[in-house]
Amino acid sequence: MHNSLIPAPLSDSVAIIPVIEGEFNAWREQQDAPFRRWLTATGFKGQPGKFNLAPSPDGQLQAVVVGIKTADDLWALGELPTALPEGDYMLETAFTPRQLERLSLGWALGAYRFTRYKTPKRAAARLALDPRCDYSRIRRQIDAAQLVRDLINTPAEDLMPEHLAETMQGLAQEFNATLEQTVGDELLSHNFPLIHAVGRASIHLPRLLDLRWGDPNHPSLALVGKGVCFDSGGLDLKPSGAMRLMKKDMGGAATALGLARLIMSAHLPVRLRVLIAAVDNAVAGNAFRPGDVIRSRQGLTVEIHNTDAEGRLVLGDALTAAGSEQPDIMINFATLTGAARTALGTALPAMFCNDETLAAGLLAAAEREQDPVWRLPLHQPYRELLDSKIADIANAADSPYAGAISAALFLKEFVPAGLPWAHFDLMAWNLKSRPGRPEGGEAMAMRAVFSWLEQRYPS
Repeated sequence: MHNSLIPAPLSDSVAIIPVIEGEFNAWREQQDAPFRRWLTATGFKGQPGKFNLAPSPDGQLQAVVVGIKTADDLWALGELPTALPEGDYMLETAFTPRQLERLSLGWALGAYRFTRYKTPKRAAARLALDPRCDYSRIRRQIDAAQLVRDLINTPAEDLMPEHLAETMQGLAQEFNATLEQTVGDELLSHNFPLIHAVGRASIHLPRLLDLRWGDPNHPSLALVGKGVCFDSGGLDLKPSGAMRLMKKDMGGAATALGLARLIMSAHLPVRLRVLIAAVDNAVAGNAFRPGDVIRSRQGLTVEIHNTDAEGRLVLGDALTAAGSEQPDIMINFATLTGAARTALGTALPAMFCNDETLAAGLLAAAEREQDPVWRLPLHQPYRELLDSKIADIANAADSPYAGAISAALFLKEFVPAGLPWAHFDLMAWNLKSRPGRPEGGEAMAMRAVFSWLEQRYPS
């Protein structure tokens, strides 16, 4: 993905000519006769997603004509890096710099391949960025997306809490941030009992990772991520089919770290705090049990109805820690519920928000950046689904209904009243490849949230 974009055209770069749907016939009539005849003879009609390799008189590749829906379609070129012959290309069009940046970003996102364990059979084609575009801005987004995808795609054996800590330490060093770790039994002495309970059965010690960056005088922003590096379900063991993708259960943490990288690399004027609750929800003799009651950091007692509803537990303690400093905004990311996927499918993250201004801004940014999210309600009457006969709250409802909402309402219990907060319940995974979005780990809602932050806190 890094190497799929180059800052400027080379002398032998092949032209890519994007033609908007509905304008193809008029555009074709303006071309020279041999070019027109070639397009007609090959039956190319400029359909979106289709492309045509046009030869020069000596048989070399002269140009690539690609049909697109609109000039603003982020994903219009997303399949080309691996579909076109290897080599260097450049866009030949009168589109605006912003449109060119968007098309170029979609190209780069489509060039991504996870190569840690398997060498790709071919190199991705490279696109030269138009000189009018901001290369560094696109590169920041590529770096963040690659970080998120690589983290999620890495198998759990190579991405446990200690590995997440190493990643965050690298970010801290790169951007002059600080990282504090609370590890293993220190979680009990530092009052993070829910995080400790979920992770204590694993040989990979649970930990709370706390990164801080920025000028103390700037507005404060807290990001919280669910870092369940593998989720067996605990004693309420998942069936094997449901466990297969559970290396991605740290997708919320990965998304928060990708967003943090964007914020720091763009030098947004915020005081950033990132809290990652990193655990392995394993099975052993000391695993937490259904029916246990655990007192949270906030003081609420939680009855465990299901050990597979562990993400909300670790987030509860992390949200309490983040909220204790009364940040201006608090946002969390989590691969939290199958219910959100049942409601919205796998490609549309659910957003819950307790502040109308914040919600409207995030939804507008999602639309603007083609990084879709859908708001679901924090319907307070459903709070009774989490009632416990022996504790302040249960960690899961007995009812099969409203699972995403009841999970969000559980988290809301750990958010201070009046603090603007958004919760993203996301898949963090592409079940199949689409243009610009290869099968595997995915950064969902990250670009949307960053776009909103960039408008709120211009650098």
